[in-house]
Amino acid sequence: MVPSIIFDGETLDLCEALVAACRASGVTVGTAESCTGGLVASAITAIPGSSEAIRGGVVSYAIPVKHEVLGVSNSILDAPGVGAVSSECAAVMAKGARRVLGCDVAVSVTGIAGPGGEEPGKPVGTVWMGIATPYSTNAFPNLFEGDRSEVRARAVRRAVELLVQGVRETAEKN
Repeated sequence: MVPSIIFDGETLDLCEALVAACRASGVTVGTAESCTGGLVASAITAIPGSSEAIRGGVVSYAIPVKHEVLGVSNSILDAPGVGAVSSECAAVMAKGARRVLGCDVAVSVTGIAGPGGEEPGKPVGTVWMGIATPYSTNAFPNLFEGDRSEVRARAVRRAVELLVQGVRETAEKN
C-alpha cells in the first residue's frame, strides 16, 4: 500500500493563516506543483473559506506541461545541470502560475521526492520552490529528509510558508 499524506496540525494552521491573510487583504494565491502533485492546493482548500483565497493550481508533473502551460523554456528544461529541478524552472513556473491563474501570488514546487530520480548534485529530497508576486520573483532551494511521503509533506508546509510571506509582502505594498 502506498502511504498517503495527511496534513499535520502545523501545516493546517499555516493554511488557516494564509486564508485569513488573503481574506483580510484581498490578495489571491495559486500553485504550480510538480513533485507535490497538487498537495499544496489540497492543503489550502481543506480550510473553510479558502475559495476567497485560492484561484487554483496547475499540476505540472510532466515536462510538456511545464513548457506548454507554464512557459518554462526548452533552454531551461534541456540544459545540462539545470532542467526541471532548478531555480530557473521554479521561478518560471511561479510566474506562469500567476499568469495562467490570474492570481496575485503564486508558489511553485519542483523536485525529487524519491525513492529514485536523483541526479548528480540533486539527491532525493532536493526541492526548488519559486514565489512570484506583483513585485518580485524568487526561487529557493530545499533539501528535505525522509521518504517520499515525508519529503512531499515537508515541501507542502514550506510552500505554504512562502505563500504566507508573499501575501503579507504584497498586502503591505498594495
